[in-house]
Amino acid sequence: MSKAADLGAQSPDVKTINHYINGETVAGISGRYADIYNPATGKASGRVALANIQEVEAAIASAEAAYPAWRDTPPAKRAQVMFRLKVLMEQNAEKICALITDEHGKVLNDAMGELQRGIENVEYACGAPELLKGEHSKNVGPAIDSWSEFQPLGVVTGITPFNFPAMVPLWMWPMAIVCGNTFILKPSERDPSCVMYIAELAREAGLPTGVLNVVNGDKEAVDVLLSDERIKAVSFVGSTPIAEYIYQTGNANGKRVQALGGAKNHAIVMPDADLDNAVSALMGAAYGSCGERCMAIPVVVAVGNEVGDALIGKLKAELATMKVGPGTDVSNDMGPLITKEHCKKVKGYVDLGVEEGAELVVDGRNLVVSGHEEGYFIGGCLFDKVTPDMKIYTDEIFGPVLCVVRAESLQQAMDLIDAHEYGNGTCIFTRDGEAARYFTDNIKVGMVGVNVPLPVPVSYHSFGGWKRSLFGDLHAYGPDSVRFYTKRKTITQRWPSGVRESAVFTFPIND
Repeated sequence: MSKAADLGAQSPDVKTINHYINGETVAGISGRYADIYNPATGKASGRVALANIQEVEAAIASAEAAYPAWRDTPPAKRAQVMFRLKVLMEQNAEKICALITDEHGKVLNDAMGELQRGIENVEYACGAPELLKGEHSKNVGPAIDSWSEFQPLGVVTGITPFNFPAMVPLWMWPMAIVCGNTFILKPSERDPSCVMYIAELAREAGLPTGVLNVVNGDKEAVDVLLSDERIKAVSFVGSTPIAEYIYQTGNANGKRVQALGGAKNHAIVMPDADLDNAVSALMGAAYGSCGERCMAIPVVVAVGNEVGDALIGKLKAELATMKVGPGTDVSNDMGPLITKEHCKKVKGYVDLGVEEGAELVVDGRNLVVSGHEEGYFIGGCLFDKVTPDMKIYTDEIFGPVLCVVRAESLQQAMDLIDAHEYGNGTCIFTRDGEAARYFTDNIKVGMVGVNVPLPVPVSYHSFGGWKRSLFGDLHAYGPDSVRFYTKRKTITQRWPSGVRESAVFTFPIND
């Protein structure tokens, strides 16, 4: 818990983010709060209530009460709510993005890109009547018909991270809701305002009371969601240690769990690559959103020293022109990190890289942004001659730190990627179709790009990694989300013909 209670005592008008339960904004009763900071200024801009057990249980009860009527609402009517929500979010996009930038720090046009990708998932959810169609077979046996249908699970929950406060929740609850479930969202306490505003837009779009609830909180709230038997499924995005905890705890309590964890995404640059375009792509992938993306590229594997030297030279030149500053100025390329503590952690990794013997080509640790001296800023950092035994290579830094590793061949580069504990995303820069095909066929990673540095699937495909980047069998959003938020029921039906038949004691076959 932070000093938010003191902040509130000093200024009664301080912005307080509470909870959204049963269609209403509900003031916190736990007495616990956390400060919300503007990362560009380093100053607290408000506080968020941290839910206790009773508040989470109230949200669960609200969702449970709303479930029977919502389950029986035709999918077409559920989809109509999503159509209206999409329009409302587009009409209020500037306000939503301003809330993201104020609390997360990312540049406004980056926030707009995040929101657009979230809206695309709402668009996909609008297809619920088609997506929820089952399968039907007539005469699977003598006068016997069989069909399958997708039925909702009940009350489900999502626990989402700070780095995409609008998009990741929109990966979860719109699809869960159009499938007929009711939902409890536990967003990051670091940047909760946009989630609360979008919940209000959902109410304006006609979402019935109790179908969507938002509880703000920390581990106390999470543990209630993981243990309460009324919660049937949990979706999570965050770091691997927490993802593993969510997966194990949720499973132990009989829940379906989908837990997306960390990443250390590698890009391979081949000798035949279009190096100028590769560098432009890598700059955005490594330093966009200050590197706080699970699909960021923090490692480049240069195949051959000639490629490595050229790559370092071009990246160094680009970093010299990169603009860092508050996200409200869209001329900036990169904003601040999310918290003071995380900024200190990232700088500590840069210190460690130097100690480990990597060559620090560009050092952003001492960056000072004029007028924002207390902000959580760090400049882009670039390491060369990084080796797989270094912590800056193995660990997920989640900051604007790019490591260049040298390899002698494509296979050696792929072996490095395959040996890493994470398998979220990867890409290759090449003009060689044979090399690209071999790479995409054989690399042990869940999302793969060819000359595409951030291979984030569009809304009608599904998102998820391999190895310790995903715990669970189903990926996020897209077709997998229908499977995750529903259970299949198969019905086999026969009507009596009026003629008495003899008992059959053998296993039924279609003879």
